Amino acid sequence: MSAAPAPVEQTVQARLILGTHRSALLRVTLRYRCTDPLAVRMAFPAEYALDAAEPDPYDPNAPRDPHDPFDPVDAAGPAGPEIEWVFARQLLAAGLDLPAGEGDVRIRPAFGLRTMVELRSPEGVALLQFARNDLRRFLWRSHLAVPEGQELRHLDCDRALAQLLA
Repeated sequence: MSAAPAPVEQTVQARLILGTHRSALLRVTLRYRCTDPLAVRMAFPAEYALDAAEPDPYDPNAPRDPHDPFDPVDAAGPAGPEIEWVFARQLLAAGLDLPAGEGDVRIRPAFGLRTMVELRSPEGVALLQFARNDLRRFLWRSHLAVPEGQELRHLDCDRALAQLLA
């Protein structure tokens, strides 16, 4: 029996669109688990949760823009709690080339080799902009772990059902 492929994890930079002329840079961790082969995960720092309060600009622990010449604080900061969104790997792949998604997660190509990811919840809508090549690289690595069309061979139906009923 061969060992299960290793999970895929990649940290990328995204731009959270806050308004017409406002945005914030944040690090997003993309994850793919071979034990959950149909899904991808996007993890964000908890301070960017839709139900979080507006960041205090005077808070020394608030997220910072690393490109702001007047703010010498490292934007990476300490690793803390995360908010994780889980959605279909196929949705991410489809959204790189054409608008995809009708529910809580919508993905579409944008100008300048960018990809927009829209996350909807009862608390509001978050719009994130990614470099398309970062997302393509992550998908390529996930397809090396579990090739497209082979997902059901890696799916543990009993475990998935137990998680669903838990």
